[in-house]
Order: sequence, then C-alpha cells, then structure tokens
Amino acid sequence: MQTEDPFDQGAGSILRQPKAVWATAGASVVAFMGIGLVDPILPSIAKGLEATPSQVSLLFTSYFLITAVAMLVTGFVSSRIGGRKTLLLGLALVVVFAALSGTSSSVGELVGFRAGWGLGNALFVSTALAVIVGAAAGGSAAAILLYESALGLGMACGPLLGALLGDASWRYPFFGTAALMAIGFLCIAAFLKEQPRPARKTSLLDPVKALGHGGLASVAASAFFYNYAFFTILAFTPFVLNMTPYKSGAVFFAWGLLLAVFSVLVAPRLQERFGSLKVLGASLVLLAADLLVLGYGNHTAAIVCTIVSGAFIGMNNTVYTELALGVSDAPRPVASAGYNFVRWFAAAAAPYLAPKIEEWSDIHIPFVVAAVAAVAGAVVVWLRRSALTHEARELEPRHTAEDSVTVFAD
Repeated sequence: MQTEDPFDQGAGSILRQPKAVWATAGASVVAFMGIGLVDPILPSIAKGLEATPSQVSLLFTSYFLITAVAMLVTGFVSSRIGGRKTLLLGLALVVVFAALSGTSSSVGELVGFRAGWGLGNALFVSTALAVIVGAAAGGSAAAILLYESALGLGMACGPLLGALLGDASWRYPFFGTAALMAIGFLCIAAFLKEQPRPARKTSLLDPVKALGHGGLASVAASAFFYNYAFFTILAFTPFVLNMTPYKSGAVFFAWGLLLAVFSVLVAPRLQERFGSLKVLGASLVLLAADLLVLGYGNHTAAIVCTIVSGAFIGMNNTVYTELALGVSDAPRPVASAGYNFVRWFAAAAAPYLAPKIEEWSDIHIPFVVAAVAAVAGAVVVWLRRSALTHEARELEPRHTAEDSVTVFAD
C-alpha cells in the first residue's frame, strides 16, 4: 500500500495548513522549548540564588512531578470543556507561572512556580496533537509530522533561547517564554475554532485502570527506566560540562537537532526495516554505552556523548509513543494518559537523585546508574516482547483526532 507523502504540494501537504494549525504548532514549539530552556542557565541559577546543584535540579523535579499527576486530569478536562479551552487554559497558566519564575527571590519560589508551569504545559501539550489533527487539511499524516517537527524544534531551540537570554541574566529566559506564550495565546484565541469533543467523557481513574493491560504496563515500565536515563542527561549534564550559557546552549541545541532528525526521519525508516522492538532495544543499549563514556570520558568526550545521545533519545521517543498508543485495546487517550502517568515520575526523580548520588559517591556514578536504567528498559522490552507486538506501520492508520486527545508527546 502506498503511503501518503506529507510533503506533497496537494491539499494535505504539511506546508498547506489552515492558520489554526500553524498557530497551534507555533505555540507547541514554545511549549516544548520550556522543557530544555533552563539547561544552559542551571549553573547561573545556582549562583544567582545561592543554591546547590541538587536544589536547582528540583526545577525539573517539580515540573515533571506535576506533569505526571496532570496526566490523570488532562483527558478529564479536555473531554468536558473542549480542546480549544483546554489549550487556552494551559497557555494562560504557562504565561503566569513563567513570568513569576523570573521574579523568584529564592530557589524554593522558583521550584514552586515551575510546578505551576508544569501543570499548564501538561494541559497544553497533551491536547495540542488532537487539535492539530482535527484542524489540519487532508489526513493525519502531515498533521502528526508537523506536531513532531514542532516537538523537535522546540527541544532544540529551548536551550538556545535559554543561552541567548540567560547570558545577560538567568531571569530573562523565563520572561521571554512568558511573552512568546502570550503571543501563542492570542493567535490560538484568534484563529482556532472549538473542536468536536470526544463521544465519551474520560474519568480520572480510566488511565490507571488501563495499566491493568500487561502490554501497556510493560511499555510504561520500560519507559520509566528510559526516562530516568534521559533526564539524567538533560538535568545533570550541564553541571558536569560546567560551560558558559552560550557554549552549553550550543551543545544542547545540537543535541536537540539530532533528537528531531532521528525522531521524525530516521526512526520510522529503521522501524520499517527492522521492527520497533529491535530498534528500541538496540537504541537503549547504545544509550547506556553512550552514558558510560559520558561519565568516564574527558570533557571533549562528554560534550560529544551529550550531543550523540540526542539521536538515541529521538528514536526511543518515537517508538515508545507508538507502542503505548497501539499495544492495548484501551482508547488511545486513556492508554496514553496511563503510560505518561508512569514514565514522567522518572523524569521527576532523575534530576533530584543524580546530584544526590554524586554527593554520596563521585561524579561518575550518576551516569552508571542512568546506564543501568537504560539497560533495564531494554531488558523489560526483551522479556515482554511477546506482549509488545505492534509495529509502527500497523499504528499509523489509527491516528485520529479523537484518539489523540491526551497524547503528551515525547
């Protein structure tokens, strides 16, 4: 069967979309920028607020802890008030809490404001894919690619924006994000009409019940270990590199570019040739090896391995999302919410534990622990391979706007 080309210049092209789609995609770029925004300025924040690395790392912990819990809420909210209002609510929360983050006088205040930011980002990002697919012209393939491109661009540009603004003051990136999100709020309010609501309202416990399915629980467990490795790199490596905001921003910009390219372009081709499980298992093992070299190599090796890890993270993100959406019979919004509820707890744990592990041992051991976590993720995939049988080519036709309401993309 011939697949649709999203770059074809016809009505369904990725380049020919309504203003509502571009407005939502643009706001999505900024939303994903918020994840890596603080990476280059973590040492500056620690110095400015007289905080330790473990205290500053709580910026990630509070953000993702709230994000994990919010996975039980986003589907509940969007299925009742609609996608447009959910997007606007999420954007409004991000604008408020990002601006407040820039006014923080202590690390405790900043951690608390980042928690509110995480709630707003969860509401927005978990609904954006559904809105883009629902408003897009001609099929879902171009819309999904546009969303994934926004994800990759945001992850790449976040550290760059943080470096450019943070070189003058660690407060400026927060104010800059608030301003960009305010523009996104106005664009969506102006161009996006309300989307059809799901036929069935989602309850708060539906995602938890969905984890009773062995296949979905296995994907979530493997992703939990993987996310620990992922966010050890994202939150702990800036302290190890100990570079200026500009240099650190450049490193994570290159990292984000590899993440985007391998997520959107490379992973689907490798899946088609080798199958999702083989690609995922191999990528996790290679990520573990990369982490060990990062931890024990010299400064140049650490820079190179940080950048290269973006390739493995990009592939893993794509495969995990597709497996989570297709491995069980649960409605996709419910399955996605349950999966994300589990895996984001690791994203909250790693930024806190990695600096603590360094305090208890030495600078190498946090990367050893992260490498072990990546291998554990691969072991879960191998042990549960019979339950994880869905390949990417089987999942693609099932992407619909209603099914994607609570997807919080990787």
